[in-house]
Amino acid sequence: MMRACVAAAVVMLAGCASAPPEHFYSLSSGMGVVQAPAVRAAYYIELPAVTVPQQVARNQLVVTTGTGRVDLLELERWASLPASEIGQALSLTISGELGTIDVFRSPVPDKAPVYRISTNVQRFESAPGQYALIDAVWSVRLVGSTQVLTCRSVAQETVGAGYDELVAGHRRAVARIGGDISRAVKALAAGANSGC
Repeated sequence: MMRACVAAAVVMLAGCASAPPEHFYSLSSGMGVVQAPAVRAAYYIELPAVTVPQQVARNQLVVTTGTGRVDLLELERWASLPASEIGQALSLTISGELGTIDVFRSPVPDKAPVYRISTNVQRFESAPGQYALIDAVWSVRLVGSTQVLTCRSVAQETVGAGYDELVAGHRRAVARIGGDISRAVKALAAGANSGC
């Protein structure tokens, strides 16, 4: 009996030791070094929480594997929830391109212009070896103004095999959307009639 218990314990420990490791991915890592403005920014941005579709609002990667079929990958995970990952990556991209600061939940100098950017991700699709897609509706408004610019950006990136490639494709998609938003903020700050 004792020998059987010891053998069972050894098998269990061997199974634990050979369990595949979890992998964690981030959309904001690898976005490049953002240089802080040397002087006070002419204006600031404020990027509140991003919203994402409920089916992808989880740490596990959710991938499309066939027509209408999705798989939840237990061992391939986001470092934080996708809404947070997208928000952080957008903040880094936009503030870096504009040479400004994201002051969400931070005090700002009196009378400083702040552009609020709201982002609603309507589709966040991951098809390994095929594409990474982000479809987002976003708006920009000068805080204190009633005028709002609302636009839609769809960024689809072709990706190679593997989850690293898939995540890199999502990073490129976020960077493209961040570029669209940055151009709109820059135009609004210059007093131009910005369109989508």
